[in-house]
Amino acid sequence: MMKINKKLEKYIPIANLIAKTFGKHCEVVIHDLSIPQNSVVYTINNHVTGREIGQSFEHLVKDVLLSKKFDNDYNANYITIAKDGRKIKSSTALIRDSENKVIGALCINYDLEKLNYIKIFLDEFLAAEEETIETAVEPFDNVMEIVDDLLDKIIDNKNIELLKRKDKIDLIFFMEKKGLFLVKGAIEKVAEKLNISKVTVYSYLDEIKKSQL
Repeated sequence: MMKINKKLEKYIPIANLIAKTFGKHCEVVIHDLSIPQNSVVYTINNHVTGREIGQSFEHLVKDVLLSKKFDNDYNANYITIAKDGRKIKSSTALIRDSENKVIGALCINYDLEKLNYIKIFLDEFLAAEEETIETAVEPFDNVMEIVDDLLDKIIDNKNIELLKRKDKIDLIFFMEKKGLFLVKGAIEKVAEKLNISKVTVYSYLDEIKKSQL
């Protein structure tokens, strides 16, 4: 079992309360954003999406930080799709420490499959909007600060001079997979942090896309 940050541990009772209140179709996940590659540190009812301790975040950047509905450190009632095609209603709130620095996130994922049978009576509860972000957008408020911190944590403790080309591509693949390059200015930041040119970052991204065809 992964050791959880003491500052995040106090949110476990809240996660359990939410899950107990809304039942077995409600999954709650706590993320430690100081360790982006292994951010999941607590889950309850994780059969909903299959989230496991030690995994990374999936929708934090695209569906939360870059959403037009993101306000006051949270985005509520956005739709994600499970691997088996089920619609999941999700909400995410950032967690800050006493110095107002983002250290984690609390995510609620509710399986809508059963509720669809009584959708007529639950239209108001099920109301959610889907957003699609295809290109890099200007970040809101302090989002760039949060993304910049995530980039630092992802690259943290690595000797850039010793990183091989494959290592850098793997890091960029992870960042691209997590939607970090949807934030305007992220490519420039990554190029600077990895001590490579912006053109090189683009070429690595092209190489990654071609390998997925």
